[in-house]
Amino acid sequence: MATNKINAVLTDMAVFVRVVESGSFSLAARTLGMTPSAVSRQVARLERTLSSKLLERNTRNLRLTEFGALAFDRSQSMLASANEILELAEITSLTPTGVLRVSAPKAFGKQVIHPLVPSFLERYPEVDIHLVVSEGRQDPILDRLDLIVTITDNPIEGLVARRLKKVKQVLCASPHYLSQHGDPRAPAELANHQCLGESPGEATWHFLKDKQDETVRVRGRYGVNHTEVRLDCAINGMGIACLPDFTASDSLARGDVVQVLPEWSFLCDYQGWAYVQFAASKYLPPKTRAFIDHLIAELDDVEAL
Repeated sequence: MATNKINAVLTDMAVFVRVVESGSFSLAARTLGMTPSAVSRQVARLERTLSSKLLERNTRNLRLTEFGALAFDRSQSMLASANEILELAEITSLTPTGVLRVSAPKAFGKQVIHPLVPSFLERYPEVDIHLVVSEGRQDPILDRLDLIVTITDNPIEGLVARRLKKVKQVLCASPHYLSQHGDPRAPAELANHQCLGESPGEATWHFLKDKQDETVRVRGRYGVNHTEVRLDCAINGMGIACLPDFTASDSLARGDVVQVLPEWSFLCDYQGWAYVQFAASKYLPPKTRAFIDHLIAELDDVEAL
């Protein structure tokens, strides 16, 4: 094939790969920043250039033809090689540079990751940070992210994971509230208190001490799905709040609140290790490596994997 013809099909091959990986023209168009009709035209142009049909399609589904499967495999390998070349080019630069896209859960992103960003930006003036705070599960490939922070006991399979910080939940109340309503000595006593969770009304709280497991039905008249607001409620004597330890730590140190049932572990989904995760690659860009190292250096309770 002539060189000019090869140059003409490279862009169309990249679009074709994204269509197959996305499973639809509309999803591919969204990730590519194009219209579905433009994506369809490029795939059709590639089929004309190759004189072969690549996709069987109807209003709902796409299916690779026999030749399309062969073309997709080789086109995907071509794009992977191109990405490696781009990564290698960035690696050869000793100075971290470019935009680093990072996602983190809302509370952890605001209260733990965000305070560490200014010193990083000062140290690396050629790197920009785009921090995305979201409770939804992120995908570094589909969402075009360099790093994702997760809080879990089970890191996302298929991604490299580095531990950052242990996260646990604590129960907190103001000294004034406890002086007025009593300091619970066992989980069952929480049934007699105003318990501040994510929503008002009844809730089930789970506790563990050694091998002893207890479940308690609690109630609260006020619920809010924002940890800093729940902390404010606890400080102002509105009840006993469940909080991530990183939210409560400063207030506990000042004595604005005290921990309730400290010998018991409060069990919920938002606990475990905070991990920074990223797609496996032979070449980790300097900007990415620098930010990972920065997070690990700044957070206190790192444990190597």
